[in-house]
Amino acid sequence: MAALRAEHRRALVCYVTAGHPDRAQSLALLRGLAEAGADVLELGVPFSDPVADGPVIQASSQRALEQGMTLDGALDLLAEARLTVPVVLFSYLNPVLAAGPRVLERAKAAGAHGVLITDLPVGADPAREAWFGEGPLDFVRLVAPTTPKDRMALIAQHGRGFVYLISRLGVTGMRDTISASLPASIAQLRSVCTLPICVGFGISTPEQATAVGALADGIVVGSAIVRAADGGTDRAVALARGLREALDAGVPA
Repeated sequence: MAALRAEHRRALVCYVTAGHPDRAQSLALLRGLAEAGADVLELGVPFSDPVADGPVIQASSQRALEQGMTLDGALDLLAEARLTVPVVLFSYLNPVLAAGPRVLERAKAAGAHGVLITDLPVGADPAREAWFGEGPLDFVRLVAPTTPKDRMALIAQHGRGFVYLISRLGVTGMRDTISASLPASIAQLRSVCTLPICVGFGISTPEQATAVGALADGIVVGSAIVRAADGGTDRAVALARGLREALDAGVPA
């Protein structure tokens, strides 16, 4: 993130559900997205109750689970990929707890650099949060558009790597427009946070990437990548390449 900022570039963060559409294709997708210009990859661990996810990622998670993908399987996939870009392990809390007390160390050994837990808000479980925060992976925290300014500051203090700002209320999924309140949310978060800010939920087109990239330090694209992958790895990689070009063209030197 520091290198990108020094080069006046914005981060492209791409989400992949481990094991979707199948193991071989998700492996090819991880590698292809890195080659297409993704700066960070989020590797989603399939979960049976993905309450924060919309229908596209829910369906991808169910499909991966039906084929036997697990957290351990996701770590095996990551180790095999041998990626050259940072990877954030993206999971709900239950699969991580079920994997045992050494899971963060195992994730680091497999090639992960960060971890994001969707259902562990700041203050919900201080002991568990300390376990993540003191672990070997950068603990990426989420900020909602309705988060008060003082709580934004608290979240930023307890995070590492970058802050993931949710662009709108609701679950993940593609949207036709960017929330009108997003510029104000970014400005408020930036006033209390020194970490890079990456915005996700709803970004799916080059035009949206350009608009959000002009305000934030990076964009997170999930559902659009997953939906494209249903039509083949090449389609998802082409989408990422287009988003990369839009980000680079839209930010002045």
